Amino acid sequence: MRHASSTRPGMLAIVAALTLICSGCGSSDDAPSATAADRGPLASTITIALPAPRMAGLVSLEEVLAARRSTRVFSAELLTLDDLSQLLWSAQGITEPNGSGRAAPSAGGTYPLELYVVSPMGVHHYLPAGHSLEVLGEEDLRSALSQAALGQQYVADAPAVVVITAVFARTEERYEERAERYVHLEAGHAAQNILLQAVALDLGAVPVGAFRDEDVRALLNLPADHVPLYLIPVGHPTEE
Repeated sequence: MRHASSTRPGMLAIVAALTLICSGCGSSDDAPSATAADRGPLASTITIALPAPRMAGLVSLEEVLAARRSTRVFSAELLTLDDLSQLLWSAQGITEPNGSGRAAPSAGGTYPLELYVVSPMGVHHYLPAGHSLEVLGEEDLRSALSQAALGQQYVADAPAVVVITAVFARTEERYEERAERYVHLEAGHAAQNILLQAVALDLGAVPVGAFRDEDVRALLNLPADHVPLYLIPVGHPTEE
């Protein structure tokens, strides 16, 4: 499925506009989130404000469901901040005016998921409160991430890879031994939202579960309690 769209500037040009970068921006949210202290040496107080997500699409849910296919070949065109905004909001965005509720269901509202983005611009951490990206590093780690994913080349080729991680303790506090099941289910909800949102944006994506957990954790300098569950390369599809 392809729908008409205007030519969009690459994310590089948008991120270069320093007016988008602020220190400590964001609003309060009762849901747990990783703090800068949790993330070690890559932690940063620099954030990039994301554009507000749009609440009305150009295609129906039924069209998106019918068109969804795993995409493993991507063009070199970069994603825009509008693209990233919509993709991340679809997975973990706050959906209620009072600052509660997320786009994906969470057992008991424990919200164990933390999302990271690996792109040519570096490594960023999604902050649902304030709908922004925390800058953790400026190095392009996609090739190294591809090696951690057992050499799957499309992880290196995609202009962005969304890394879904989980802090199981948040859900274990309430649900104990059932927490593992609930967290894995929630990761599936969030991943499917990203895959469907990608189609609605004329993008392609593929869920990747084959990777060495410790290699991904070390590469992104994740906190010890952040368990990587999914890699989702996203980009503009091209013919194989």
